[in-house]
Amino acid sequence: MAPYPVTHAIDRAAERSQSWTMAQPTATPDDSDAQLVAAAQRGDHAAFTALHDRYARVVHGVLLSRVPPGEVDDLLQDVFVRAWEKVANVRDGNAFPGWLAQVARNRASDFHRARRDTVRMEGHELADPRSGHDSEAVRVLSLLRTLPEAYRETLTLRLVEGLTGPEIAEQTGLTPGSVRVNLHRGMKLLKDKLGWNR
Repeated sequence: MAPYPVTHAIDRAAERSQSWTMAQPTATPDDSDAQLVAAAQRGDHAAFTALHDRYARVVHGVLLSRVPPGEVDDLLQDVFVRAWEKVANVRDGNAFPGWLAQVARNRASDFHRARRDTVRMEGHELADPRSGHDSEAVRVLSLLRTLPEAYRETLTLRLVEGLTGPEIAEQTGLTPGSVRVNLHRGMKLLKDKLGWNR
């Protein structure tokens, strides 16, 4: 994921927020989350771009487990714009990954609330026509999306985004034990739905 769209979105958000002053970059991509969050709170775009680069896959997976694939990219940018606007509210920089995952979950909920009044079209396909996904991948993703939320999110992060169990725990604020249980139970349910446990 290229940093340009997020940097552009951050610039737009900063222009709207008159209380922010743009700081000179003080953080590097190798800094800890706490250091990057503190720098972003001072208005450091480079620090926030480093946080984006570090957590974009997690946000993408959280959104993909909750909204139609064709909506994910726009909502991904929305999440990072909201995060930039609200980063000053983060009290513990080490809790940023869990906080950001919750921002993504909330944005997905907002998306669905806004769509409740729209009429759902019959035969709406899950696949984004621009994506070139094959029918088997679409079928698996469709089945994955029928799982309970906790399993759906952790499996999407594992199977689609390629994160390991410890990475999922670290980047979502879940405990490693919860991630292991969710992956195990979710995979069992998904295999049942696919007919692989027969």
